[in-house]
Amino acid sequence: MPMLRTAAVSLAAAGGLLATAGLAVADSGSGSPQSAAASHAASHAPHAAPTGDGARVLCQRAPRIDQRITRALTRLHGDATVPGSIARLQKRVDNAGAAGHDEIKKFLDGRLTFRKSLVPTLEQRQKDVRGVEKWCAARDNGSGS
Repeated sequence: MPMLRTAAVSLAAAGGLLATAGLAVADSGSGSPQSAAASHAASHAPHAAPTGDGARVLCQRAPRIDQRITRALTRLHGDATVPGSIARLQKRVDNAGAAGHDEIKKFLDGRLTFRKSLVPTLEQRQKDVRGVEKWCAARDNGSGS
């Protein structure tokens, strides 16, 4: 009985969709479903293509981006008591090795390698963001040309 009810609901839903598609084709003025689909896609496009480079918005966000990068670098360079620091993860790797937990050590060592690789990337981004901040200050926060 539940299977019959499910099938009936599915057929009703499919019929409703087909009826709606038929009305859309009739409303579009052309008999082709492709043109109806194209007009539907055009009317529901997510956003238009960007017209500028977003300088004004980036100038507004740059100080917060710089703070976030500084906070991340401070955490990474912290000592073994700081959660998320390289030193703390290194201590965990050392503890796993001392305990003979080879698989745990291997897993944590991969995380440590990745965490160490974040430092130069974040430092470069910090330099870039500070350059953006200087650019913005010289150009009225990106509102001018």
